[in-house]
Amino acid sequence: MNDIEIPPLGVRATVATGLFLGVDHPALAADDVEKLADWYCDMFGYEKWFKHAKPVWMLKAPDNTLLEIMPKDDTLRQNRTTWTPGWSHLALRVENIETAIAFLDTKNIVWGGEVINAIGGGKVRNAFDCEGNMIQILERTNL
Repeated sequence: MNDIEIPPLGVRATVATGLFLGVDHPALAADDVEKLADWYCDMFGYEKWFKHAKPVWMLKAPDNTLLEIMPKDDTLRQNRTTWTPGWSHLALRVENIETAIAFLDTKNIVWGGEVINAIGGGKVRNAFDCEGNMIQILERTNL
């Protein structure tokens, strides 16, 4: 049996305890897995890292975080806002929001508003991927 040290009850599981390191990946259920995977690769520099036969693509970002693109089921898509219950959007951090916006404008991204102040500091702008999922471009200078 492995000698795994379990923190005592009431102790927060932190990076220091080695239990939880951060987010591995969010997942998007897509109408067209290939088209949506290609869109994220083209727009944000992801690479197709692993493909499962279902089909499911695991995409890898330049910082090695992952994004899963999987086929949707027959559930009807609900209208969403930023504040709709459940996972709301994917926020992609950028070094310079103005440079990122200028680049994405050349790709004809669909924007969902203007640049606003981000909760927690920084600047953010909403947009939509090619299937209408909300994404954000976010610049933080306070982390």
